Amino acid sequence: MRLSRAPRTAPPTARRRRRLAALLLSAVTALFLAAPASPASAAAPSPVPGTLTPYNVGSVYTAGISSGGYMATQLHVAYSGTFSGSAAFASGPYHCAQGSLSTALNACMDTVQDLQLSKLEQTTRDWSARGMVDPISHLSGDPVYVFSGTNDATVKQSVATALADYYGRFGARVRYQRTTAAGHAWISPLGPNSCGVTQTPFINDCGFDAERELLGHLLGSVVAPAAAPSGSLIRFDQNAYAPGGSAAALSMGAEGFAYVPRSCADGAACTLMVALHGCKQGYAYQGFGTRFVENAYLNEYADTNAMIVLYPQAAPTGTLENPNGCWNWWGYLGDTAYARHGGQQIEAVMGMVRALRGTTPPPPTGGGAVTLPSVDAQDGYVKAAADGSGAAVGTLEDAYGFAVGRGSDGKVNRTLLSFDTSRIPAGKEITRAYLTVTRSSGSGDPWASPAGNRLLVDVRTGCFGGCGVEAGDWSAAATAAGAARIDAFSSGAAVSTDLSAAGLAALDRSGTTQMRLGFVSAPAGTAYLFVNQAAPVTLTVEYR
Repeated sequence: MRLSRAPRTAPPTARRRRRLAALLLSAVTALFLAAPASPASAAAPSPVPGTLTPYNVGSVYTAGISSGGYMATQLHVAYSGTFSGSAAFASGPYHCAQGSLSTALNACMDTVQDLQLSKLEQTTRDWSARGMVDPISHLSGDPVYVFSGTNDATVKQSVATALADYYGRFGARVRYQRTTAAGHAWISPLGPNSCGVTQTPFINDCGFDAERELLGHLLGSVVAPAAAPSGSLIRFDQNAYAPGGSAAALSMGAEGFAYVPRSCADGAACTLMVALHGCKQGYAYQGFGTRFVENAYLNEYADTNAMIVLYPQAAPTGTLENPNGCWNWWGYLGDTAYARHGGQQIEAVMGMVRALRGTTPPPPTGGGAVTLPSVDAQDGYVKAAADGSGAAVGTLEDAYGFAVGRGSDGKVNRTLLSFDTSRIPAGKEITRAYLTVTRSSGSGDPWASPAGNRLLVDVRTGCFGGCGVEAGDWSAAATAAGAARIDAFSSGAAVSTDLSAAGLAALDRSGTTQMRLGFVSAPAGTAYLFVNQAAPVTLTVEYR
């Protein structure tokens, strides 16, 4: 629908803004037609109460429908160092709404407005350069599956085409399925709806196996699905992963689900799929329950392809902010960071992913968070003999990153990182802080040489010497020594333990805080890792 514009000389009052929001949300509601509820799949396992525990998880992917498709893309772009690819049904490009519900409706669902694809691309590049999303270089070569039905009047096909175009601009390998006469829905052989309709439960059978297509593209190949799921469907508490401790405050449900095949439970190497329902498909939406979980046709493939499926749950608000239980892709509830690092729902889902991968920090406790990338011009590494003698600044940063551990020259390396901690909001109490480190390469296992070796984080209020890297930084005194620990990891990203109370107190609220990464014991032989070549180390600070 078209909305008349207020004269530029007369800004809308708060009352008129509320009316506009109500009209826009009514339009969203009208796009989803009601119909009788469909029966649950008789073959689906019953949910059992549990928690998210670590499994042997390798690659991680996202998939989603409509608002869940937008969230799948947001997760992939914001944390492309974690996610290796994505699938999106009936949705558009990253950050399409640009924080506006009106833009979401008129440019990212309908085509009344130009969705400004070049601007969205440039925003992504700018945010990547500032560390607000992971480096865009990670997107190159990632598999992406895009589906748009020719009968979809809710999210017009040109919007999905823009999503395919967006990913192509960053070098992703896109497969775009756009010839099926489908309505606005997730496509599944278990769908109770005929292909061309748009009605609850928004799961349509179009006579082909879309899950085989998308999984085949993301994973490279797939084994035929099981006749019926035989793993466990775990029901877990989402409050444990919500920043601030309240899922409801983020428009998320109290309960989430994870399907775990027996092989993954027994220790097999598994992939992880984060599957995101659309509007009106969440567990807490008007008794919808687990119909998306049961009929998405992912659990059947999970059993035969060693794949855990995580089903986070959005929930409706009791206000006009989000009455249909959509995922946050336009910035509701005042979350201006909704599409990038620090986005409330994104960080909640990332907490779930880290829990399943065994890299999770403790549940968040603060009311807000800021993620600070290290200052590249002041970062580097130093090397010295095990006793600290002969210290010198390392020279391989541009080629490999920052070294930690013992190199082939026999020198012991320590990494120096600077953070602009003046960006922590004034007047807030810091409740928690931790580092996220991405490994680029390495040799040997410095955590095992000697056995039980630990990689610790020292914190210095201000700088260890000058704020540029100096040879003396190798042994300079820390304000808080051993304030955090980074456990062994062989690839991808790792999250440190929380900074100790002394470490939190050492954060310089008025300027720079430096941190030094080093092993407690010098490895007996060559054993090291390089960090920060492709992705900056980040410091996440939570506060209230």
